[in-house]
Amino acid sequence: MTVNGKAVTLDADPQMPLLWALREDLQLTGTKFGCGMALCGACTVHLDGQPVRACQTPLEAAAGKKITTIEGVAATPTGRAVQKAWLKIDVPQCGYCQSGQIMSACALLAGKKKPTDADIDGAMSGNVCRCGTYNQIRAAIHDASATLAKGG
Repeated sequence: MTVNGKAVTLDADPQMPLLWALREDLQLTGTKFGCGMALCGACTVHLDGQPVRACQTPLEAAAGKKITTIEGVAATPTGRAVQKAWLKIDVPQCGYCQSGQIMSACALLAGKKKPTDADIDGAMSGNVCRCGTYNQIRAAIHDASATLAKGG
C-alpha cells in the first residue's frame, strides 16, 4: 500500500483495522479513534481518494491502494485550501473530530467544486462534532471552494 505518497509494507494481521496500523505501526496519530463502529467519522481517511472509516477497514482491504491521512492531505491543492479555510473560519474547538471532518470535506470538494449547503450536509453527515461546530465547518467548506475556484 501507499500511505501519503510513500510505499509501505506492514507485517500485521490482515484483519487488523487500518486505524491501528496507521497509529501504532506507522506513527500517524492524526487519525483519531472515536467510536470503533464507523459511526462518528473521527477515523476518516482516503482510500484511493474515497473517504472511509479506518476503524472498520481491515488492512487487507487497503492492500495495494493509496491511503491519504490528515498528515498527507496538504500535499493537494484541495487539502491546503481546506486546512487554510479551517484556520481562517476558526473551526476547531476541542479539535478531536477535526481530522476526520477535514478528510471528508476534502473528498467532497474533490468531487464537487461548488457544493450547496445540502451537498455539504450530506457529505459531512457521518462526522460527529461534540462541540457543535457544524456551521463553521459549512462556512469553511464554502470558503475553500471559493479559494479553489480562484485557482488557490
